This record gives sequence, C-alpha cells and structure tokens, in this order.
Amino acid sequence: MENSVKHLTLKSLSEDDRPREKLATLGRQNLSDAELIAIILGSGNKNETAVQLAQRMLAENKNNINQLAKLSLAELKKFKGVGEAKAVTIAAAFELARRRTDTETTQKVKITSSAVAYQILQKRLSDLPHEEFWVLILNRANQVIKEENLSKGGISGTVVDIRLICKAAIENNASGIVIAHNHPSGQLTPSEQDKSITNKLKEALKTFEIPLLDHLIIGDQKYFSFADEGLL
Repeated sequence: MENSVKHLTLKSLSEDDRPREKLATLGRQNLSDAELIAIILGSGNKNETAVQLAQRMLAENKNNINQLAKLSLAELKKFKGVGEAKAVTIAAAFELARRRTDTETTQKVKITSSAVAYQILQKRLSDLPHEEFWVLILNRANQVIKEENLSKGGISGTVVDIRLICKAAIENNASGIVIAHNHPSGQLTPSEQDKSITNKLKEALKTFEIPLLDHLIIGDQKYFSFADEGLL
C-alpha cells in the first residue's frame, strides 16, 4: 500500500483530483482557468467531472472569466452540480481576487489620466449586474484620498443626488473629483441623463471651486471618458 502511494501518477488519480495534483507538482501558473475553477468546485456532478463542469461554465460565459465573475448566486446554481455551498465558494473566490486588487492600490494613486481612474474604478463597477455611482475624492496633488459609493440602482439605471456629491467633496476637502457609473449592458454611449447630470454637477461644484475632472462610464473591460471626448 505504502509503495503504491509513492508511485501515484496523474493518470491514476480521479479527474477531480488531477488539478490539485497538477497545482502541487507543476505550480498554479500552469493550470487553465477551468482547472483552477475545478479546484474551487471540489467535485462535479453525476455526468461531469469538476473540470468538465468548469469548462462548461466557462463555455456558457464565452470563455470569459470576467463574465463568469458577474454571475449571481442564483445564476451559478443553475449549473447542475453547483449548489448553495459551491456557489458561495466561487463568489467568495472572485471577491477575494477583487480585494487583492484593492490592497495593491491602498497607497494614494495620482490621477494623471482617464486610464488611471479607470484602473481604480473598474474593480468596483465592471462586474456588477446593476448600476452604481461612485466618486473619487482627490487632494491638491490629484491623489485619491477616498472612494465613495453614492448610489445603487437597477439594471436600467441609478439616480444620484448632485447635493450628495457636493457634500462628499466638501466634507473631504476635495481639490477635485472624478465621478463614475457603470452600464451593465456594456453599452458605453452616454445617455442624455448622463450628460445632464455631468453638466449640472460641474456647475454646482464651481460654487465651491472644486473642479469635476472626469466622468467615466464603465462597461465590460472598457470605459468612456467625458474628459477624453471633450464633453467637460
């Protein structure tokens, strides 16, 4: 028995155990997305191994890990073999990945372009099934001193009170702000309401001598910048 354990090979392992063995022997960087997800799943179902189930989950989400990360618990549980516990485990893994990004950006980041602002905001907004509105509060050096969520809405939109944005800017002694919201549809074209809120906010902030530096619309790994498009 002891001798057979020592000579355990990948072929002699069950399909569900092979990704774990592969990670242990070859390193995590050598596993595919499906194999990593299979380790999180732990097991498959009556008709599929964990790897096969993970492959199907990815395939039904255009083999896009970011799209898979957007799924709610209810949507994850639609896959045969994924119950409440597995769905919660998958969601927790994706949330940890997001928080790791948060930790890596804890030092004050200087906003030098829309791309820098997007890198901060996309982790907040790109995977959401509903709209949210966020503001970045900047100091005199254009460094982010606070990120604040001001509203949450439904699939078709969210409403934000301009007075709340001004209040957040004043209370945090902002020298400038960047605002952002997401479009869950992935469509980046600003609506008339988006343009109206931007213009009204820009004028309101002038009273307090606080410039509105940009308004970003976040889509699926893409963004629209009002500043870059000359709309500010």
